[in-house]
Amino acid sequence: MAENYQLKLDIELERIAAAGKKPRLLLHSCCAPCSSYVLEYLSRHFAITVYYYNPNISPVEEFAHRAQEQQRLIHEMPLENPADCIVGDYDPAAFAAVAAGHEQDPEGGERCTGCYRLRLESTARTAAEGGFDYFTTTLSISPLKDAVRLNTIGGELAQQYGVPYLYSDFKKREGYKRSIQLSADYGLYRQEYCGCVYSKRDVQKRRQNQKE
Repeated sequence: MAENYQLKLDIELERIAAAGKKPRLLLHSCCAPCSSYVLEYLSRHFAITVYYYNPNISPVEEFAHRAQEQQRLIHEMPLENPADCIVGDYDPAAFAAVAAGHEQDPEGGERCTGCYRLRLESTARTAAEGGFDYFTTTLSISPLKDAVRLNTIGGELAQQYGVPYLYSDFKKREGYKRSIQLSADYGLYRQEYCGCVYSKRDVQKRRQNQKE
């Protein structure tokens, strides 16, 4: 039977509520739209720091634009517990290293798995160095992202770095639909591709095929 990550999250949030404390959560985010629902959902339970670490994004102007939108959302969105933001270094060479040999993989293949791990490991390491109580990622809100792989990687890194991973599948309970609504409410920039040159290439191919 498939793991119910929403149920695991529910149980953990109930435990946190019973303890009467607001743990510190380092929330990896790929972009403002994906973080919108997650921030709304989790801000009542955690003191959140958004960690925008995405060396896969290309070009650098796209990276910067998404980072600016992420920071704007945090400043404008009324949250039960205010959030802050860390913008990680832009290091495209790190992504190029994990993508090497997988340039022709389809979206969602092994290249993406390596990219998940790259970003989540940086999040786990930063959470450990910063004394955070949990870490997690917004990536599971996308219908195109594999929640099983994300949570499996997160659990492995939790063991490695000694910081609990907050298991989740944020697309559940219409989380993705809510993120679209919040994106419209705040006029957020919604990108047309995941972020890397390969996802952009695939989008352009699909468009070309539709025209033919």
